[in-house]
Amino acid sequence: MTDEILPAIAGEILAGEAALSVAGKDWGNLIHTRPGLVVRPASVTDVAGVLRFAAARGLPVAARGAGHSPYGQGQVEGGILLDMTSLPPHRVVTGDLVSVDAGARWREVLEATLPHGLAPPVLTDYLELTVAGTLVVGGIGGATHHHGTQTDGVVELEVVTGAGEVLTCSRESDEDLFDAVLGGLGQCGVITRATLRLAPAPARARRWKLYYDSLSAFLADQRAVVRDGRFDYVEGQLIPVGDGWRYMLEAVAYYSPPAGPDEAALLDSLGFGASEDEDTVYFDFLNRMADGEAALRAEGSWFHPHPWLNVFLTDDTVERFVAETLAATGEPELGATGLVLLYPVRNDRLKTPLFTVPPGEISWLFSPLRVGSPRDPLHNARLLQLNVDLYRKARELGGKVYPSNALPMSTEDWRAHFGGAWPKLADAKARYAPGNLLNPGQCLRVP
Repeated sequence: MTDEILPAIAGEILAGEAALSVAGKDWGNLIHTRPGLVVRPASVTDVAGVLRFAAARGLPVAARGAGHSPYGQGQVEGGILLDMTSLPPHRVVTGDLVSVDAGARWREVLEATLPHGLAPPVLTDYLELTVAGTLVVGGIGGATHHHGTQTDGVVELEVVTGAGEVLTCSRESDEDLFDAVLGGLGQCGVITRATLRLAPAPARARRWKLYYDSLSAFLADQRAVVRDGRFDYVEGQLIPVGDGWRYMLEAVAYYSPPAGPDEAALLDSLGFGASEDEDTVYFDFLNRMADGEAALRAEGSWFHPHPWLNVFLTDDTVERFVAETLAATGEPELGATGLVLLYPVRNDRLKTPLFTVPPGEISWLFSPLRVGSPRDPLHNARLLQLNVDLYRKARELGGKVYPSNALPMSTEDWRAHFGGAWPKLADAKARYAPGNLLNPGQCLRVP
């Protein structure tokens, strides 16, 4: 296989033990599937050559960015793994748009756009994810209640289809491919370049951490601030305290001096108890997880298994669902460095056809971000079963998944998840990537 590919590409082909071992792991550290080869493409031409080669021989291919998948979604058994971070850097700002290579980290996108006074309107909490890595699942963050997902800010894509054809798609050209790639789990093609819409970037961020002892009051205030849009960024965290839980609303206002946020107006009518606030440079707020990452790496748990779950709940079921889940969740179910997130998004801001949430005005992202044990596979299996149980319960109550989870999903699960959007995704997959060879770790197959 190596000899056949080698003349066709200018990038690196790696078949050594070290490269294959790294490629067989991801952030979740739960699935370990080794490819036959790792290819580090030097151009879109390389990507197309590899995909044509693979399609002709029935070889599976997975595209990998930062490797932050929780459950083997970017791995491939015996096939070819494309390391998309090797593409040459391409970050060009033109007006209110930026064109970037698929392997760019969101931090690198900001480093290109902020000197122009611009930034993507929605960013994930962790900036070391790659652009393509989030665009194939959606890309959600604390500004989603204003601007939708990161996929909603995409203007144009360069995509290599599963057959090795290089296409540029948008709302005006090859719209069916455009819609099938954004939020489409990498099933129809490999993104090699994206053009994103930008918004004016503020200079600073004022962040309030508002603490609640009542889940009902916490939920009510989150609904209020998301509906009236008073804050630029809203997320929530559930914090274990003794035998119970405390609830923290993280609310942020962006500004540029000499004007500043009106704290009295922003906090008016909210029913929190204690509060903290801090004021930072805008980029420092966006990149706030860097220090935490360094600490977790030094302490070691960064490298532990991460059986994470992200589900969207309906507004009328969220309180009971969360209360029942928290009552059954302690350190054994979460891990010493685990987190639980809970925050609402406005459904009318979500425009990407394949980004699927429950019906209603508001959906709630509920995320038990568990940390497992590197030495206890049985414990990790139990945490995965908890995810399965929560997913089934949420689905019975009208919930959906955010499609980046440590959760075994079958084709039938995906069919139910996408609902009315499934036929278009299935048709696009059959047209652009026949043979079910692209990103098989998603376990999404069509005839």
